[in-house]
Amino acid sequence: MTDSVDSQHRSILQRIAHRVMLERGLVPEFPPQALAELDGIHGPATGDKDSARDLRNLLWCSIDNDDSRDLDQLTVAEAMPDGAAKVLVAIADVDALVKEGSALDDHARQNTTSVYTVAEIFPMLPERLSTDLTSLNYESDRLAIVIEIVLAEDGSLQSSDLYRATVRNRAKLAYNGVAGWLEGNGPTPQGIGRVSGLDENLRLQDRVAQKLKALRHQHGALDLETIEARPVFDGDKLRDFEADKSNRAKDIIEDFMIAGNGVTARYLAAKKFPSLRRVVRVPKRWDGIVELAAKRGSTLPKEPDARALEQFLVSAKAADPLRFPDLSLSVIKLMGPGEYVVELPGGNVAGHFGLAVVDYAHSTAPNRRYPDVITQRLLKAAVAGRSVPYENDELEALAKHCTEQEDAAKKVERQVTKSAAAMLLESRVGERFDALITGASDKGTWVRLLHPPVEGRLESGFGGMDVGHRLRVQLVSTDVERGFIDFKRVV
Repeated sequence: MTDSVDSQHRSILQRIAHRVMLERGLVPEFPPQALAELDGIHGPATGDKDSARDLRNLLWCSIDNDDSRDLDQLTVAEAMPDGAAKVLVAIADVDALVKEGSALDDHARQNTTSVYTVAEIFPMLPERLSTDLTSLNYESDRLAIVIEIVLAEDGSLQSSDLYRATVRNRAKLAYNGVAGWLEGNGPTPQGIGRVSGLDENLRLQDRVAQKLKALRHQHGALDLETIEARPVFDGDKLRDFEADKSNRAKDIIEDFMIAGNGVTARYLAAKKFPSLRRVVRVPKRWDGIVELAAKRGSTLPKEPDARALEQFLVSAKAADPLRFPDLSLSVIKLMGPGEYVVELPGGNVAGHFGLAVVDYAHSTAPNRRYPDVITQRLLKAAVAGRSVPYENDELEALAKHCTEQEDAAKKVERQVTKSAAAMLLESRVGERFDALITGASDKGTWVRLLHPPVEGRLESGFGGMDVGHRLRVQLVSTDVERGFIDFKRVV
C-alpha cells in the first residue's frame, strides 16, 4: 500500500461507519436544535446544599479504558468492623443538565446509546456534555447519585442506601495500569502515588470485588470469556488488531456496577416505583447448550441450571483455554440476547441468567446509555418524594425501543470492526495463517486467526471439521466495504 492509501484508513472506516449507522436507523450527527440548546449550557450543574451531601473529601477515583473521556462512575471503599466493608459508587447526574423533552434528550432517546466503532465514536450526548460538563472528571466538582453498599466479610449484602451528593475525582486511572499494579507485574500508576491512602483503598476495593465475584459464581454466574479485538492505529493508519482481555481492575468496576445496579432496582421497588430492568431470560436453546457440553464429555441437566453450566464452563476453560473464548461465544448465542423490560411495583420480572442476579437495572452509565438516564430520573423522583415521571405505557415503549436500538448499535460496531479487519488483511491475500473454527452451520463455516485475532469465512476445505478444530488457512479475498474476509483450508 502507498502512504497516501495508508493515511486514508481511518477516513474510509469513518465513511463506512456513517453509512452503516444510517442503514441501521441510528443518527450519526446531532441536530441543530440540540447544538443550539448545548450553546445555552454554560457550566456544570451546581448542587442544592440542602439536598446533596458534600462527599468531595473522599478518595474517589475513576478506572476506565486508557482513552475513555466520558467518566460515568467513581468508586471508593471503607473498611468496617468484623471484616465488613462499605462501597460507594458515584454516578454522574446527567439529568441535571439534560432535561426530559429537550432537544438533547430527544436525540439521546432516538439512538439510546453511544456507538463505539473502531473508526469513530458516535456519542449519545455531545462531547461537551459527556466528556466535560456531565463527566466525573479529574479534580472537578460534580453532582452525582451515590449508591451506598455495605457488604459482610463474605461479600453478601448487609444494607444499602441511595442519595444525591457532590463528589470530586481524585485520580483518573486506566484498567491495564491498575491491573498490572494489583497483580504485581507493573509499577504504581502515577495517579495512585499522588494521593495519600489511595493505594490501600484500591487494594480494599480489589478484595471486596473478588469476594463479590466469588459469591456470584457460587450462585451460578457464568464464567464467560470472549475475544474483543481492538484496532491499533498509528496515526490514521491501521497497524494491527489486539485482543482486549479481562483483568482485576475491570473486575472491580464490573462487580461494583452489578452490585450497584441491584441496589438501584431494589430501591425503586421499595419506593413502589416502576423500573427498567436488564434481563437475559432463561436460555430458550438450553438443549443446544446441553448438546454443546455433551460433545465435550460433560452432562448438563435437562432443565436450565446456571450452577451446573458454570461448573462445566470452569472445567472447560481449565482443559482448553485456547478454545474457551469460542465456546463462550457459542454459549452466549444459545442463551439469547439481553433485553430491557419494565418491572411494575409488585411484579416478578425474570432476572439476568448470565449474572445470576434477579434485580438488575441499568443505572451506572447515563452519559452513554439512555436506559440509565430513565433510571436516574426515576431514582431522583423517588429520593425527593415526587411522583413517577413516566407513565407505564411510555416505559414499556421505551424498553422496547432501547432494546432495538442497542441491538442496532452492536450490529454497527461489529460491521465496522469487520471492515477494519478486511482493511488490515487486504494487502496479505495469498498469505497463510493458523486458525480455529469458531462456527459451523448451514450459513457457512467461520474461522478466527490466532494472530491477528480476526474472523472470516472458510469458503472451502471444511469437510469433517467442527467448532474448535485448529487448521491452516490461506487468505483468498477481502471486501472492505462489506467487511468480508474469505479463506480456504490448506495443508
